[in-house]
Amino acid sequence: MVVKDAELPYLRRCVELAAEALDAGDEPFGSVLVGSDGRVLAEDHNRVASGDRTRHPEFELARWAAAHLAPEERAAATVYTSGEHCPMCAAAHAWVGLGRIVYVASSEQLTAWLAELDVPAPPVRALPVREVAPGVVVEGPVPGLADEVRALHHRFHRGRG
Repeated sequence: MVVKDAELPYLRRCVELAAEALDAGDEPFGSVLVGSDGRVLAEDHNRVASGDRTRHPEFELARWAAAHLAPEERAAATVYTSGEHCPMCAAAHAWVGLGRIVYVASSEQLTAWLAELDVPAPPVRALPVREVAPGVVVEGPVPGLADEVRALHHRFHRGRG
């Protein structure tokens, strides 16, 4: 994993966005799209509580990038995210031609956390981004921040039922 210290603020912002999603009654995921110059271009958090299960922040950022960035700008951008992209978001990322992905917590970690909490499996299998979009550069997890993301998921799922 080659996450530089200068990238940690983007990853911390992803965790903040995940906490904002949780505070809004949604599943705790947050993502930030950063241009090649280090400027934050767009950010979002999960909005699946609306009833539309496709409202993942990574998917929204892919849509935003397709509408607002030239192909070369998309390829040079990085998506920072609190959790590794699901297969739907990984496919959107690759189809739009976005660059690198840096995630705090892996799909494997999330799957284990949800199993600990007896959360039913989702309708789509969690796959690593590399299996869905093999041409995308992917880095993560980030150990210290992953513990914070785990705590958010525990808070979300313990508060249900």
